[in-house]
Amino acid sequence: MVLVNEHYLKLAAGYLFPEIDRRVREHLEAHPEARTKLINCGVGDVTEPLPASAREAMKQAVDELGEATTFRGYGPPLGHDFLREAIVEHDFRARGMDISPDEIFVSDGSKGDAGSLLEILDPTNRIAVADPVYPVYVDTNVMAGATGHPVEDGGYEGVVYMPMTRENGFVPALPEAPVDVVYLCSPNNPTGAVLTREDLGRWVDWARTHDALIVFDAAYEAFIRDDAIPHSIYEIEGARDCAIECRSFSKNGGFTGVRCGYTVCPRSLEGATASGRRVRIHELWTRRWQTRSNGVSWPVQRGAAALYTDDGRREVRALTDYYMENVRILRETCEGSGLTVFGGRNAPYAWVECPEGLSSWQVFDLMLQRGNIVVTPGCGFGRCGEGYFRISAFSPRASVSSFADRLAGLEWLACT
Repeated sequence: MVLVNEHYLKLAAGYLFPEIDRRVREHLEAHPEARTKLINCGVGDVTEPLPASAREAMKQAVDELGEATTFRGYGPPLGHDFLREAIVEHDFRARGMDISPDEIFVSDGSKGDAGSLLEILDPTNRIAVADPVYPVYVDTNVMAGATGHPVEDGGYEGVVYMPMTRENGFVPALPEAPVDVVYLCSPNNPTGAVLTREDLGRWVDWARTHDALIVFDAAYEAFIRDDAIPHSIYEIEGARDCAIECRSFSKNGGFTGVRCGYTVCPRSLEGATASGRRVRIHELWTRRWQTRSNGVSWPVQRGAAALYTDDGRREVRALTDYYMENVRILRETCEGSGLTVFGGRNAPYAWVECPEGLSSWQVFDLMLQRGNIVVTPGCGFGRCGEGYFRISAFSPRASVSSFADRLAGLEWLACT
């Protein structure tokens, strides 16, 4: 008899976004007249067209595959040099960071990378995650057998949760318990909070002192508007010795459907075997990609590289500005309705406190039923997310304006 990976059976009832889809589907089945009026500002999927530079580069790359003289088969599993060099030049060297092209690993996106990294890490590592945070960090560790069973009040045994609350400014405190791997995300999904240079400095110092690994998710760095906020953990001295960074073209370049991102794994980064022998993580990560992947497709990498051209960078800035204007509208509408709002200044998400007495799923259901609008309940991001909901700016401007009008008209669910 074939045996299954029983760690999957430990997963909570359902991944957050499928549960949202289920509730929306039931609502529309009960109210078919609402189908054309529904506005979804829940899931963080982009809606604006791909930048022209990326489209043209991808079209040209496809045409090249249609000619024998320019046809290409398997590409390098770690990414083509032209893309890795563009990444290094514009994302790192331009900001004074010492990253080389052979430390860049091109992938189909940071979501997959978060799970793939576990293939080169021992499942006995003790992990720490912020709470609330992107659910993938925890779920992939559950699947890999790096956690215990779910606990009654939410979360999993064996995971160190670092509360992020309004009292600590949604900045996780350094863990007091022994930890081997820490997941940090800045700008944070879902809260929109950012880590300052001082915050990251404390984390790097802690990781180096405790010989721990930081997995730093910078998927939303292009939305940072405060010049004092770091875009990369490698802006902090010593981070090369303790951190892997994940990046994505999904939100800054509209690549959610195209799929492309990358990780940075410095050559100086080390781990250890159970016997204490030091091992370069870069070598393991390289072997993983050489064995498990034939790389990202030629047209997609050409499209990603085009985002670094002069025109491409202008288009990316215009695209991120568009979504940041959306989140400004959403943030100010919530504030005008008497709601307390966090985030929405260096990230495309507004993190909104629920009215007193209402849970995050209750707010979700009431907004869906009374306003035909969709948000994301905060409890889906962790126990400390209860009492909040997230609004995503990734919608057309007309939809955002209509969403704001409907939200303002709810008078803020005072009578339930």
